Amino acid sequence: MKEIKGPAIFLAQFAGDESPFNNFKDICRWASGLGFKGIQVPSWDGRFMDLEKAASSKDYCDELAGTAAEFGLTITELSTHLQGQLVAVHPAYDQMFDGFAAEHVRNNPQARTEWAVEQMKFAAKASQNLGLNAHASFSGALLWQTVYPWPQRPAGLVESGFKELANRWLPILDAFDEAGVDVCYELHPGEDLHDGVTFERFLEATGNHPRANILYDPSHFVLQQLDYLAFIDIYHERIKAFHVKDAEFTPNGRSGVYGGYQDWINRPGRFRSLGDGQTDFKAIFSKLTQYGFDGWAVLEWECCIKHPLDGAAEGAKFIQDHLIRPTEKAFDDFAGVGADEDFNKKLLGIK
Repeated sequence: MKEIKGPAIFLAQFAGDESPFNNFKDICRWASGLGFKGIQVPSWDGRFMDLEKAASSKDYCDELAGTAAEFGLTITELSTHLQGQLVAVHPAYDQMFDGFAAEHVRNNPQARTEWAVEQMKFAAKASQNLGLNAHASFSGALLWQTVYPWPQRPAGLVESGFKELANRWLPILDAFDEAGVDVCYELHPGEDLHDGVTFERFLEATGNHPRANILYDPSHFVLQQLDYLAFIDIYHERIKAFHVKDAEFTPNGRSGVYGGYQDWINRPGRFRSLGDGQTDFKAIFSKLTQYGFDGWAVLEWECCIKHPLDGAAEGAKFIQDHLIRPTEKAFDDFAGVGADEDFNKKLLGIK
C-alpha cells in the first residue's frame, strides 16, 4: 500500500505585504517552522514566483526548489485557481472576475480568455520543470448562473455548455499531457465542475482525457450535502490531489444550503479551521490510503472565526496526526498455514 505525504500547506491564503508572507524564502522559513514538509504555490503571486520564467527556465525552477529545500520543504504542486477560473467566464461575471487577470487584458473578455489559456500552458511547462506530476486549478464556468433551473433550462443548453468548456480545456489538457502532469480540478461551487455528475459530464466531453483529474476537497461536499466518503469510492482513480479543509453545515428554520446572501459567519454552511468542523478526516485518510493515494495532504486554511496563524499552526499537527503508515502484512498472518494447492483441494473436496 502507498502512503499519503504531508503535511503541506497552500500558501495563497497567507500571502501578504509584510514579512514573512511577502517573499518566497521567508514564507518557506515560516511554513517549515510550523512543521510543514510541503508547500503548494499560487502561481499568480509574483511575490513567490514568476510563472512565465518558470515555464522557460529549468535553472529558475531549480532555484525555487532549492530555496524550499533549504527549509526541508518540497514544492507539492503549483496552483492556477485564478487563471483556470478565467478560461471560462460567463458575461454575467465579467466585471467581478476581471480583477483576476493581468491589467492589459481587463475589460476585454476574449483577450482575457487567451491570456488565461496561455497562463495554463505556462503552468504545464513550469510544473514539468519543477518535476511535479499534479497541478491544482479551477475549471471556470459557463453554466453556473443556471444551476437552479428557473426559468427552465432550454433543451441542450447543458450539453452545449460542457462541449464549449471541453473545447477550451482540451488544448490545455494536451499541453499538460505532453508535460506529464495531471490537471486536478477543485470541484467547487461557482465552477461548472462542482460535483461528481458535472465532473463526469466534463470527462465525457473531453473524451475521457487522461489528464482531467480531481483535487479532492471534502469541505465543498459538506456544504453541498454530498456524501464525501462515497465520492472517494466512486472517483478514487481520478483523485490526484487533496486539500485538507474542514467545514460544517447546521441548517436552521431561516436558512439552508443557499445561505440567504449572508456573510460567512452567519451562513448555515461555513468553512472551519481543521478539527473545528464536522468532516470525518479519520475516515477520509483511511479511504484514500486504502485506495493507494500517495499525493500530498495540503492544508487549505479558511475559517470565518479562528485567526489564520493559529489555524496554520494547528493544521500542521492535525494533518501529521492523521497520516497513516500502511501495514506491510495482514493482521491475521500469524494464523496462516501457507500456500499448498493439494491441501486446498482436500478442503474443497476436490480430487
